[in-house]
Amino acid sequence: MAENEATLLSDLTSGVLTLTLNRPKVNALNAALIQALQQALRLAARDAQVRCILLTAKGAVFSAGQDLLEMQQAQGTSFRQHLQQTYNPLILQLRQLEKPVLAAVNGPVSGAALGIVLACDLRIAAESARFVVGFLGIGLAPDSAVSLLLPALIGLGRATEFAFSNAPIHAEQALAWGLVNRVVPTAELENQARAYAQALTLGPLGAFGLAKRAFNRAVLPNLEDVLDYEAHLQDIAARLPEHQEGVAAFLEKRLPHFQPTAESGQATASK
Repeated sequence: MAENEATLLSDLTSGVLTLTLNRPKVNALNAALIQALQQALRLAARDAQVRCILLTAKGAVFSAGQDLLEMQQAQGTSFRQHLQQTYNPLILQLRQLEKPVLAAVNGPVSGAALGIVLACDLRIAAESARFVVGFLGIGLAPDSAVSLLLPALIGLGRATEFAFSNAPIHAEQALAWGLVNRVVPTAELENQARAYAQALTLGPLGAFGLAKRAFNRAVLPNLEDVLDYEAHLQDIAARLPEHQEGVAAFLEKRLPHFQPTAESGQATASK
């Protein structure tokens, strides 16, 4: 990708603001892309022409989550500090934006990007979509509100199983469990997502906003506390040998070899 090409594409047509992740090949999330998303959502909240936000991605992958190379290069930045500047405010923006937010999931999504998708109001998925928790595969705890939103949607037992196993949840299973609202043929996702979003623009925008407030209060009243605690736990996890091994294995394209250590036992006992 050319250096001057936007990592977030934006298009406002007939009340639908389409935000498209554009960071080939796997749309990994870096500081610039997260900041662009935050800014786009701030503008959307104030723009009366925007009646629905459609979030999607270029290519065959929605997003592989946080760019691990960027984190490795950000020496001296704690995971807690990183989350407080990036994903925590972004998740809150998505939940507090009093306009419908529809995610069109065009392919695999994992890690922090999964949290972003779950924080949207509605999800339409291509048959090729796969939902992977991802964090534990690199020795981290869930963040980006995945620890709250995933159990809320599919139940604690299922969320725990797929967090621990790091196995993908396929699109049809995601539909059966309520993780997504619709599944469509991959080739039809763009058109069907656009039609879905266009229908939402015709609804009572003020009432939509009030409904989001009600859902947040009823189901997610502790969202800010959860995000803060996730950041605390992630700081602990980031210092463990398990995380170092998980990242090394990911970059070397091999399975990680997690070994019991005194440090991991102390982390488990930490509050």
